[in-house]
Amino acid sequence: MRTGSLSCLSAHTFHRMAFADWGDAANERLLLCVHGLTRNGRDFDFLAAALQDSYRVVCPDVVGRGASDWLTVKQDYSYQTYCANMAALIAWLRVEQVDWVGTSMGGIIGMLLAAQTNTPIRRLVLNDVGAFIPKAALEYIEEYVGIDPRFDRLDEVEHYLRRIHAGFGPLTDEQWAHLARHSAKQTDDGRYALVYDPGIAHVFRAGNHEDVHLWTVWDRIRCPVLVIRGANSDLLPADTVAEMRQRGPQVDVVELPGIGHAPALMSNDQIKIVRDWLGS
Repeated sequence: MRTGSLSCLSAHTFHRMAFADWGDAANERLLLCVHGLTRNGRDFDFLAAALQDSYRVVCPDVVGRGASDWLTVKQDYSYQTYCANMAALIAWLRVEQVDWVGTSMGGIIGMLLAAQTNTPIRRLVLNDVGAFIPKAALEYIEEYVGIDPRFDRLDEVEHYLRRIHAGFGPLTDEQWAHLARHSAKQTDDGRYALVYDPGIAHVFRAGNHEDVHLWTVWDRIRCPVLVIRGANSDLLPADTVAEMRQRGPQVDVVELPGIGHAPALMSNDQIKIVRDWLGS
């Protein structure tokens, strides 16, 4: 694994976007893996390590998360900024086409880009996100996004993640420890803080939440899509998936029992689902 960064532009400033880079840098088969709202690109380490024999796998930290810069103007944490940053990354990588795996927010960014004329996205994997997001799911996310907790020890970070992200499914102790290591940084006082800007909640909390409808976006997508759904997901209802099958692009669906929002894509069986579909 290599790490890198590039300079991107928001409405008010340039900022640095970091990424992890796996596999042969000369491989023109590129897979972009984009994480959820409060997560970071290292969530995909297990998936990227498994797929780097076939792909160059690049896993960015969306601005305000992981090793990327935090924005000074919090209103700029928007899908307009995120899409522009990903377009800059694709241009910087000098490829004509990419395959895309997006978890939650990363899937929304992928849908927005895939719906554009002359999109570079060839195949799109949506991990527990779709064309409709219910208000109740957003209200749950609001309960924890933007808070700035402090922890005395790294194992306390792990305990917090196990509670907040129980929907990830039955991860191993090694996997939870991996998430904790890459979800926290040590502060000047020796304690630990999460590696995302609490300011990402500014736009998220602006106004009352309503159901989010992305059907006009979904109907414009033309590339093949795989939807992975946690059977217990509150963010991707089963009836939304049923409607997605009836309209829009060609779509395949895999439902994972006993998992909520969102499948971690760390286990061998989940990695195989992604590998087999991308290679089909």
